[in-house]
Amino acid sequence: MSPFRAFRLAVRFALREMRGGLSGFFVFLACIALGVAAIGGVNSVARSIAAGVADQGQVLLGGDMRFELNQREATPQERAFLSGLGQVSESAGMRSMARLPDGSDQALVELKAVDGAYPLFGALETEPALPSEALFAERDGAFGAATQDLLLERLGLKLGDRLKLGDAEYELRARIVSEPDSLSDGFGFAPRLMISLDGLKASSLVQPGSLVEHVYKLRLPATMSDAGIEATKQSAAEQFPEAGWSMRTRAAAAPALSANIERFSQFLTLVGLTALMVGGVGVANAVRAYLDGKRAVIATFKSLGASGGFVFAVYLTQILLIAGMAIVAGLALSALMPFAADRALRSLVPLPAEGGVYPGALALAALFGLLVTLAFAILPLGRARDVAAAALFREAGFESRGLPGFRYLAAAAAIALALAALAVLTADDRRLATIFVAAAFSSFVVLRVVAFVVQWLARRAPRIRSTVLRLAVGNIHRPGALTASVVLSLGLGLTLLVTLAQIDGNLRREISGSLSERAPNFFFVDIQGAEVDAFSALIAREAPQGVLAKVPMLRGRIMALNGVPAEKAKVAADGAWVLRGDRGLTYDAQKPANATLTQGTWWPTDYAGEPLVSFSAEEGEALGLKLGDTVTVNVLGRNVTARVANFRQVQWETMGINFVMVFSPNTFAGAPHAWLATLADKASTTADDARLLNAVTRAFPTVTAVRVKDALDVVNRLIGQLGTAIRAAAAVALVSSVLVLAGALAAGNRARIRDAVVLKTLGATRRTLMAAFALEYALLGLATAVFALAAGSAAAWFVTARIMKLPAHVQPEVALATVAAALLVTVGVGLAGTWRVLGHKAAPVLREL
Repeated sequence: MSPFRAFRLAVRFALREMRGGLSGFFVFLACIALGVAAIGGVNSVARSIAAGVADQGQVLLGGDMRFELNQREATPQERAFLSGLGQVSESAGMRSMARLPDGSDQALVELKAVDGAYPLFGALETEPALPSEALFAERDGAFGAATQDLLLERLGLKLGDRLKLGDAEYELRARIVSEPDSLSDGFGFAPRLMISLDGLKASSLVQPGSLVEHVYKLRLPATMSDAGIEATKQSAAEQFPEAGWSMRTRAAAAPALSANIERFSQFLTLVGLTALMVGGVGVANAVRAYLDGKRAVIATFKSLGASGGFVFAVYLTQILLIAGMAIVAGLALSALMPFAADRALRSLVPLPAEGGVYPGALALAALFGLLVTLAFAILPLGRARDVAAAALFREAGFESRGLPGFRYLAAAAAIALALAALAVLTADDRRLATIFVAAAFSSFVVLRVVAFVVQWLARRAPRIRSTVLRLAVGNIHRPGALTASVVLSLGLGLTLLVTLAQIDGNLRREISGSLSERAPNFFFVDIQGAEVDAFSALIAREAPQGVLAKVPMLRGRIMALNGVPAEKAKVAADGAWVLRGDRGLTYDAQKPANATLTQGTWWPTDYAGEPLVSFSAEEGEALGLKLGDTVTVNVLGRNVTARVANFRQVQWETMGINFVMVFSPNTFAGAPHAWLATLADKASTTADDARLLNAVTRAFPTVTAVRVKDALDVVNRLIGQLGTAIRAAAAVALVSSVLVLAGALAAGNRARIRDAVVLKTLGATRRTLMAAFALEYALLGLATAVFALAAGSAAAWFVTARIMKLPAHVQPEVALATVAAALLVTVGVGLAGTWRVLGHKAAPVLREL
């Protein structure tokens, strides 16, 4: 028979056998559909957000191009250049203190001052809806302002009330409902307060050295393409090489958002892949159980002359058809997720998700589902091919043959490698993907070893007098035991949950506990040079026990490393953030007290040579810097090149005054700048902090005070939201584990029924058998929980201590929850499946023995 005719015949037999339904494959279907839906859904949502960012780039950016300058306005020449390109809208942003007119209370705000052309794209939605002139114009001695509900709540205000910023008073005329370009402005710790540029000038908040961002947004001719915009960007860099402005185009309206969405979706994709791999164990169990029930059919095929290859083709076709159904179901769920995410995100955060079907994301999920199915189905199919007909007629199990032939082992290994390669090659961060995939595959190997060890220990356990316990221990190591399936199915899901829970717990502990204890009470920004002494005197009076630290501060942007432009420099991924945007800079004649030099020496107190810089050791290594290299920074529109004199260890987690770069004092001689200060007072109470904050705001209205505890609370809430999302995704793996466990029980029902009938015939009661089975499941669940706790804690320690550089602690509550969850799931699902087994009548089973 030709191969083509043999294939057609195999397909016909496969379809005929499937007429009986999909009994026994529901776990198979659920596992594959769930994993495919998780991967396809996460990638579809990520692509929908990316499409939204690309489609709404002008609105999100606020223009076709965005030019940002720190601590200075554009020069007349720069402004003329921008005006020659198209319509310009100017805005300024800074953090400041808004206070009640009587000075009784105050709050930190993210201040944004706009001109009459704002916004160039989109619309500023307010309640009530007011035109720009009515919203911001000066009236009755006060400029207008719009704000978010949070500021109204914090200061107990309502529309029509007034507040003060610096030297000016403002009337709150509207609530901000939607700010079109908020995502391009970045994350803010405080509520938005929007005023006009004229209103900002009246406040006197902007002083030499103030940390203010001046933004110029352009509406270019509608005919200009993205390539033309890039050419304009290049022209701006060439004509004004020392402008130091940060330029963005509508094609990259919110790069930080896009990068974070990409990282988050990659992580969730890997979690979904883990769930799919857990489901693969269910696939193997389902295929094995299905073939176990087809012994007579397979034996008949072989007795009538069918080759092993023909049998393999028949059942592989069936498995692929069933997998296809599961994949289609998973893809249907995936396709709906962008629409659900669009509705959900619009009510929570202004992410521009666009509902739609994304074939690339769905194809990737389908390919993952197909490869996982093949990787886990091919081994039991190989056993079915190789078992002789006589053995099948004698009811000998496939398991008695041990491993299948080498060709099937090689095929399974090749498919597994293809699966790993696909996961790595489609990831944005291939290093992380490689580590994750290696850990997942290693976990399978380790879990098999754990299952072997558990069976080995059970086999060598001393003779036990208790009948129930003896039956339970015997069931763990007998042929066809559920040990391997239970450990594999639950082990991976529980390990993932333990890892994520431990990381989340350590982060929360660090932020709400250790970090808040080490961090200062306040950061004070924009202290003018003429006010430093008076400010210090005020702090000494109001907080006599506090420790005040202050340093000069400027903002600068790294333009080049050793003469190579920053955008062309090849740096490690963990150091790229240093080159993005502006960095805080300072200078010091003496080595800071909290600095520990790792290489080089500090400059003399009276140093007057070429500009020198001290660089953070970790960030310097990531950028590939060494002693003697040069770093060019742009400060206030001037490029300054300094030579690396030393590297120092920086402990960012202390949240004290730390800088990536500290320069020799002669570098910025004569440059206008403000001062940054921190206040640490561990004995102060919340009331003391409020009193101090009020005193500083009254005496120095242009100084911005940030209470560290409030900032940490915001970060803690964000981590909580991210943790909830990640745990929800990880729960998919646990659901897959439960499904696989249920499938493993179903696969072992045939042997369980025979065992139960024989034991009942010999006098065992239903109560005794239930107790034995419950104890067996509890022992397996406990062994799996111990492994998950050890492996998950080790993984969490590595991430927390080695990657995040934070103290790692074991969370006892996680240990207890893991053990409880493992026991509850294993015993609960196990007894639910066993109850039906114990109900079988003895006679029909005994006649088959």
